[in-house]
Amino acid sequence: MDVYGLVGNPVEHSLSPPMHEAAYDELGLDARYVTFEPEPADLDAAIEGARALGIAGLNVTVPFKESVRELVAVDDLAARVGAVNTVDFSGGEPTGHNTDLEGVRRAFAHHDVPLAGETAVVVGAGGAGRAAAFALRDADATVHVANRTVETAEALAGDAGATAHGLDELPALLPDADVLVNATTVGMNSDESPVPASALHADLAVLDAVYAPLETRLLRDASAAGATTVDGAWMLLFQGVAAFERWTGRDAPVDAMNTALRARL
Repeated sequence: MDVYGLVGNPVEHSLSPPMHEAAYDELGLDARYVTFEPEPADLDAAIEGARALGIAGLNVTVPFKESVRELVAVDDLAARVGAVNTVDFSGGEPTGHNTDLEGVRRAFAHHDVPLAGETAVVVGAGGAGRAAAFALRDADATVHVANRTVETAEALAGDAGATAHGLDELPALLPDADVLVNATTVGMNSDESPVPASALHADLAVLDAVYAPLETRLLRDASAAGATTVDGAWMLLFQGVAAFERWTGRDAPVDAMNTALRARL
């Protein structure tokens, strides 16, 4: 039996186990997905223990996405983004990858939203913002990063080939934008939006990385403006799909994984 899992702290409310277990059931794979919650000081021992025990692959979540880079051989993409969310042990020595970018790209592709040549605005410059900015730039979009702390936006913009702005510039940026990504936690379990509703318009495609609730204030405002809306569960789903396909070499059963994920939301 192959064992995969998630390492983070905390992980008790993770939605990854049912999503991946549904994939194993759908394809008849002899595999399980479990969670691991080491203390930060024990991360190196956890990765070495996983290798020694024959763990086939790990997803990585907060607070370990940056620190795990020192413990694995990081591929070029994860090195550019500065974070690892997937570890593969199939080659013996662990390798680190980032499937969050694939989560962003495939979420838009699933909704028939083109990215090449488009103008995109990313709100937030943390981990999700970095993934979104790099995903959009790698898809040949022009990217503007807006963040509460402009210096953080400037650091990300310099790394990703984007431009940096404060949140107060959103009303000026959005009229000419084709794509908007909320990569902040604003709207998570609250009826708030980081974007003025008056700045939204029908030619936008809006992805909110928040998935609790699925229909955030931002997505309600975007829908009312006639925009295309993409909820955060699609990004979560497709980063998991990309990890599954890397680990197994099989096409992921996307519908089964999506059904299992949304049943828990």
